[in-house]
Amino acid sequence: MTQVRVRFAPSPTGFLHIGGVRTALFNWLYARQQNGIFVLRIEDTDQDRSTDESIQAIIEGMKWVGLDWDEGPFRQTERMALYRSHALALLDKGQAYWCVCKAEELEARRKEAEAKGLSPRYDGRCRTLGITNPPGDAALRFKAPQEGQIVVDDVIKGKITFDNSAADDLIILRSNGYPTYNFSVVVDDALMHITHVIRGDDHLTNTPRQIPIFQALGFPVPQFGHLPMILGSDKSRLSKRHGATSIMAYKDMGYLPEAMVNYLVRLGWSHGDQELFTRQELIEKFSWKNVQSSPAVFNPEKLLWINAEYIKTTPPSQVAQALVPLLEQAGLQEQVKAVSVEWLAQLVVLVKERAKTLVEMVDWVRPYFGESVLLEEEAAKKFLTPAIVPVLGKLIARFEALPAFSKQVWEESFKKFVEEEGIKMGQIAQPVRVALTGRTASPGLFEVMEVLGRDRTLLRLRRGLEWATV
Repeated sequence: MTQVRVRFAPSPTGFLHIGGVRTALFNWLYARQQNGIFVLRIEDTDQDRSTDESIQAIIEGMKWVGLDWDEGPFRQTERMALYRSHALALLDKGQAYWCVCKAEELEARRKEAEAKGLSPRYDGRCRTLGITNPPGDAALRFKAPQEGQIVVDDVIKGKITFDNSAADDLIILRSNGYPTYNFSVVVDDALMHITHVIRGDDHLTNTPRQIPIFQALGFPVPQFGHLPMILGSDKSRLSKRHGATSIMAYKDMGYLPEAMVNYLVRLGWSHGDQELFTRQELIEKFSWKNVQSSPAVFNPEKLLWINAEYIKTTPPSQVAQALVPLLEQAGLQEQVKAVSVEWLAQLVVLVKERAKTLVEMVDWVRPYFGESVLLEEEAAKKFLTPAIVPVLGKLIARFEALPAFSKQVWEESFKKFVEEEGIKMGQIAQPVRVALTGRTASPGLFEVMEVLGRDRTLLRLRRGLEWATV
């Protein structure tokens, strides 16, 4: 059997859209499952809109979500001679012709056809002229079949039939020598031996235009599959008004790449009732028959839930590494340098049940850096009062006298102290919490002490006592 070869072919005209990532992901999963080849191709022939910055954004986005490619990235602008030679080959075979119609003439005819309720396609007036010495502003058009039908056996949508009577004689080579999208993509897919073209269903109307070009060039026609769109909550096409659409924006918002992959694959694909998958499970279970043919609705709340689950289950050291850039952006560069990865991982374990994103986690872990902590004024006024000074002072003295520092020893000592003093746990626990974290809400008190360590715990308790004394 022929080796499966698929491709992801974005245009570098902006950021990498999450819809594009989903398309890349489905192609990547199929390639990995079938021991095939995943090709990355940059379709940059739109010189007015393509930028090197966008190409870099595509590559960074692909790397962030872990979609590695086997070949590429290829750039169409480096393959111009190939397109021209194949276009002229069609001319030599009588399957293309020079068109000398001016742009303004074509526009006038298009408006006239629309006014009459006719198709605005090219009327073919240069088709039989046999122009052999075209002027410099001539374009090369493909002779599209005028009769019969094109049947596409779509791996997602099933059998789709197109009538050739509606086919247009597409320009394949512009007057400036640049190929058009529908031509360059065929040449690339053919020369790269792509077996399956899986793309968004906004390209569905291009498929009956491209298949005759494959055939005219003498190349095998790949199998096609068209993924339905991702819609916003109002069932319109996903756009910025529904939230972020750039994949890297989700990195900045504190989402884990594996959570994004898990969520995007579930936008249009399912395997029973299972919600969370490892990367290996996705590769093993993926199939085109379970890709839905109707649009998927983007649900930010569901994505947030999945991300929270991944924060809980991903190895803490891995979460810690992803957290570092966000900590640095939050102004904690020096503090991060001063701690070990192991300590950061311990910190992640402390707060992972409370944070749904890494950005939330930054806020939760901020109090644990540095010697001292910034006390929230309202919390300090409420709990670090002169009335607490005697009991807090006794507790500090007891902790200082303990021969060993461990969560278990300090917890037992604390509970015994509460019992001996005849007070309720909350009467002393909240002042201690505020002294240690600056806040009234935190993870378990003794887990906090364990992360801070003996010296910082005692230092912060003493400063809390000083605050209460003033």
